Amino acid sequence: MKKHNFSAGPCILPQEVLQKASEAILNFNDDNLSLIEISHRSKPFVAVMEKARSLALELLGLENKGYKALFLQSGASMEFLMVAYNLLNKKAAYLNTGTWSDKAIKEAKAFGEVVEVGSSKDKGYNYIPKGYSIPTDADYFHCTSNNTVAGTQMKEFPETKVPLICDMSSDIFSRQLDFEKFDLIYAGAQKNMGPAGATLVIIKEEILGKVERHIPSMLNYQIHLDKDSMFNTPSVFAVYVSMLTLQWLKDLGGIPFIEEVNNKKAALLYNEIDRNPLFKGIVAKEDRSTMNATFTLTDESLTETFDNMWKEAGINGLNGHRSVGGYRASMYNALPLYSVQALVDVMQELERNN
Repeated sequence: MKKHNFSAGPCILPQEVLQKASEAILNFNDDNLSLIEISHRSKPFVAVMEKARSLALELLGLENKGYKALFLQSGASMEFLMVAYNLLNKKAAYLNTGTWSDKAIKEAKAFGEVVEVGSSKDKGYNYIPKGYSIPTDADYFHCTSNNTVAGTQMKEFPETKVPLICDMSSDIFSRQLDFEKFDLIYAGAQKNMGPAGATLVIIKEEILGKVERHIPSMLNYQIHLDKDSMFNTPSVFAVYVSMLTLQWLKDLGGIPFIEEVNNKKAALLYNEIDRNPLFKGIVAKEDRSTMNATFTLTDESLTETFDNMWKEAGINGLNGHRSVGGYRASMYNALPLYSVQALVDVMQELERNN
């Protein structure tokens, strides 16, 4: 690896996936044609789409359980709109835990009443609200499992009789959950699954068809389901790389395997943040994200020195989000443990020198 890539998204991808993807750009399936110049309705690409959808359901343990997988476009931001368009009839409940859930709430308000059951906006989203109640007459409850900007993560999900909708953009496939609790899951590929350009949507079909409004074709989940994600030209390259990444994960041992690796990476970094007097974490310890660790220097005069040190060590993408500041180490599935160790080594060197 030329650099240790902690970018928040587009994210690091497995080296073997990048190699196979680059080969496919030049010659896909030994047909002497590029992946990105063949028909999206050709048998070779239809097979890619079907495999990608199948792998997603298999890894989540949702095969043959009433769920379908879609690969759509326009990112999770479009899903903020599509979820409400397809599911919000009168009233929906939302948990506001970060920048993206706040944007989802804004979109949903165009379609009906939105009940904000809890919010951590008062403290810069540095914790996950607890003890909230969900209206039993809500059309659905929406939450965000992992908050990339602030660095918080939901460790538990509420028991509710209304459909449970979750934006899992930055931690999907990273940890074991009871995915059958969820009626709809969506995730932009570029955070933990593939390149920018595709969005995975997992839908329990029985929740559709209950709103009274007309839904435009491109925003209608049912139409995309009926056309097997091929209603319009899909993001061919993004879907292909997502398929390769999902196959890579399956070959490693699936979510149970990668969860252990992710926990080791997070423990290594958070232990150093807590031990080293030159650093401090930004969010509540019980709500710390395994995927995105946010932290700051206790002495800002060391900023330039630290920045030069981690850059010289071949570390990339460590700057915090502009709305939060400080640093953010995104430790997605493909980031190896030794990259986290490289960052910890720099943090310890800074301590020794000061």
